[in-house]
This record gives sequence, structure tokens and C-alpha cells, in this order.
Amino acid sequence: MHLLISRRFLPLFLTQALGALVDNLFRNAIVVLVILSDPHAGASLVALAGGIFILPYVLFSALAGRLADRHDKATLIRITKVSELAVMAAAGAALISGSHAAMLGVLFGLGVQATFFGPLKYAILPDHLAAPELLDGNALIEAGTFAAILIGTSIGGVLAAGTLFSSVDGAEAAAAGGLLVSAAGLAAAWFIPPAPPTALPEQTAAAGWNLFAGTVSLIAEARRNRRGWICSLGISWFWTLGAILLAQLPVVGARLLGADGEVVTLLVTMFTIGIGAGSLLAGRLAPAPALGRIPRVVIWAGLGMTLACLDFAWTCTGASPALGWTTVRSLLAAPAAWRLLLDLLLVATCGGVFSVPLYALLQAGAAPAHRARAVAASNVLNAIWMAAGSGIAAALPAAGVGPAGIIALAAIVNTAAVAWLRGVSKKAVLF
Repeated sequence: MHLLISRRFLPLFLTQALGALVDNLFRNAIVVLVILSDPHAGASLVALAGGIFILPYVLFSALAGRLADRHDKATLIRITKVSELAVMAAAGAALISGSHAAMLGVLFGLGVQATFFGPLKYAILPDHLAAPELLDGNALIEAGTFAAILIGTSIGGVLAAGTLFSSVDGAEAAAAGGLLVSAAGLAAAWFIPPAPPTALPEQTAAAGWNLFAGTVSLIAEARRNRRGWICSLGISWFWTLGAILLAQLPVVGARLLGADGEVVTLLVTMFTIGIGAGSLLAGRLAPAPALGRIPRVVIWAGLGMTLACLDFAWTCTGASPALGWTTVRSLLAAPAAWRLLLDLLLVATCGGVFSVPLYALLQAGAAPAHRARAVAASNVLNAIWMAAGSGIAAALPAAGVGPAGIIALAAIVNTAAVAWLRGVSKKAVLF
């Protein structure tokens, strides 16, 4: 926790947290405003919005990693935050105008900004933190990010619905809130210490400006780096499992429990809190990444995710509107319902413990001249795996598989992934 009062870390922490907050504020504001105006269009827009936000990671991650390795990372972070402020100004106009096309365009712009910021925020940590501090640094970044996601989602919904300032239009309130948060993030970025380039121009020229060729080259380079590839695959599976679970929570709430939106929000909140708690816990449980092995606690956390997912799926099989868990009050009043909440908390906490050491290993094991591109490659894999996993999960209901079955299948795949990681960790030191 001493890092939170250090200039080496605090400005980056605030910059990242405020960036995650403004992204989710805008996204949830879109959801609320569109659904309030047209519920039928809202459902389609929400589904489209997720893909639009992820697409830039596939298109631009190679270029983002290349630039991050070639230039001062602190300077680039400030540039990305200036661009974010410009995008949020456009976001305000889009929200006030009510144009769905403009909202999606702004969402794509935020995705581009996040794509270029992603390699910077992780690659800069080893520049400012000693190896033993990397776990704590990553843990705080992850915990702060998920706390910001939760706060941003809540604020975006409240502002857009017009319940906070009854005298101000919801779109205008959300637009002003987004601009203020983005400006605060830019101010924090100005205090990040310099982080000179770690690669020579000739070391990064191969990627070029061809987006497709750059992405293919980035993945090929990542595969040649065994340690980075293993960590990236583990991280990508974590995000895929999380995406599948989060996609099923609204279905569990609406179809199995017959519950209102507040119950679904509570389920998502439990998951978010668990990720943050697990991230902080990882900093206490895992050894320093310089040791070069996948920590045993990662394997145990992976098994914990499996058990919690299976128990959640089993509990869902007995759920029905007849149980009366239709509101937050009735849910919390039923002792049996707490099993669902605790399962979500446990799977998310184990997920935080699982992912944070892998991020630290990825950073510590990558050569300084290639560190940002290693992170960028991991981001591309995350986007591809999440899209593929979410697509498969979306297709399973057509085959008669319900939400409990989808979560159980994800738990089985998770067991295989953890067994693979255990086999890798027993064979040899990663670096």
C-alpha cells in the first residue's frame, strides 16, 4: 500500500482508474438513455456496443505496442488522455443529440484510446517499480480498475436517468460528468514520471503501419516468447471466463429468478468486488515474479474458480421465480440466496488471485525493448478469446443449453486450462 503515496505509482493509478471510470460512465449512460427512449433498439445497441469497443484492440494493438516501445511512455500517456478529453467532448454532443450512430462512433473512439493506453499502463510499471513491487503494483491497478468500473457504471446510470439532479437533463448531466472525470485523469497523467523509450527504431520497424500485417507479426513474435505466450494465454482465458459469466448474469436474474434490474446489478456488483479483493489478495499470497515460475497459488485459485462456478451453476438449476427472490430485499432476506452471491464473490476473488501474478510474470519476463508489444499481444489475444468465448456462449442457447449449463461447461474448460498451466509450471522455470 506504500505505493499509493509514491509519485512513482500514484499518478498512474489515478490516471488508469479515472480512465476506466469515464469509459463505463459513458457506456452505461448510453444504455440507460437508449433503453429509456426505445427499449427494443436498446437491446440491439447494447449487444453491438460491446463488439465496437473491443474491435480497436484487434486493429490497433500492434501499432500501440510499437509506439510504446519507441517513445517515452509518460509522454504518450498524456497524449492519450488529451485524446480522451477530445473524445468525451464529442461524447457530450452525441448524448445530448441522442444520435445512436454518434454514440457508437464515440464508443469506438474510446476503444481506440483504451487500446493505445493499455500497453503503456502495464509496460511502464517495470520502469518505475522494482521487481518485488510488481505484484503489489499490478494488484492495485486491477483493484482500482474494477472499483472504477463499478463506480462509473453506477454514476453513468444515475446521471443519465436524471435521478441525481432533477433540474438537469440526464444526457447533459452524463456529458458534463464524463468531461469532468476525463479532465481529472489528464491532470493526474501530468505527474507521471518520465519513462524513456526501451527500444531502438530498428527494433520495432518490422510491424509497419499495415494494421493486419502488424497484428499477425505481433502474435507471431509473442508465440516465439514462451514465457509471454504462456502468461498471455492464461490471462486471456481469465477474461474469457469473466465475459461468459457476466453475460449470463442478466439471464439468471431475468429468466431463472424473475428478478428486477436491481438484482442483476447486485450480482454484477458482487463479481466486481470479488475481482478487486482478489487482486489485492494476490499481492499478499504470490511470491515475487522474479522467481520465474507460475506461483502455486495461481493453480489453487484456478481450481477455486472451477468449484465456485460449478456450485453457482448447481444452485441456478433449482432457481425459479417461485422462490420469491425477485427484488434485492427479498434476495438478501433468503439465506439460500446468499449461496449465489457468495459463489460469485468466490469465483471473482479467485479470478483476481489467478490473473495478477500472470500479469506480473508477463512484465518481469519480457525484454525491456519488447515489453509494450508483449502487453499489446496479450490485449489482442484477450479480445479474440473474449469474442470467441462470448460467441460460443451466445450460440449455446439455440442448442437448448441454459445459463446453468453454459456456466458449468465454462467451469469444465477452466479445469482443463488450469491443468495445462499446472503442467507448464512443473516442467521448468519460465525465464
